[in-house]
Amino acid sequence: MNASKRGKKPMLVRLTEADLPAVAALEAAHGWPVGGSEAQWKTALADPATAVYGLMAGDAPMGDELLGYAAVARLPFEAELQAILVDEALRGQGLARQLLSVVADQARDWGSERLLLEVRAGNAPAIALYRAAGFREDGIRRGYYPPLPSRDSSALHAPDTPPPRQAGAVREDALLMSLALG
Repeated sequence: MNASKRGKKPMLVRLTEADLPAVAALEAAHGWPVGGSEAQWKTALADPATAVYGLMAGDAPMGDELLGYAAVARLPFEAELQAILVDEALRGQGLARQLLSVVADQARDWGSERLLLEVRAGNAPAIALYRAAGFREDGIRRGYYPPLPSRDSSALHAPDTPPPRQAGAVREDALLMSLALG
């Protein structure tokens, strides 16, 4: 599916608990092995120090299909991008850039000095997005992320359990990045 084929620009909305099934479906469709559990999402959506935005498409007043989402948490002097995901079939259309922009705006509204994030060191498309948005590299956490399971093995474990370990798999570094908001 291509967002432009729908004839309408995706609508940016603040997600609520009612959007949990759409978030879970998007994560499951992309084999996210570390996506939050339903309880974690409910907590995040109810927390005034967390904002979760989604891009919706469709004919219903608030849209009927979640194309992507981003979650940001308010910290004492900073904000942290907790997650960002865009439907794989829609990547390269500026949707992640749009989500990142609203997250940065939310952090500014909170009075945050910087927007922080961490990303898998091997996720070149995400790193390019963040650099283009003005993020700087602050450091590396060595061996921070567990190995990603193959698409086949991700379907073999329950959603709220970690994926099975793969023999000989190496943990991946996390790249720490920040964007000055002042």
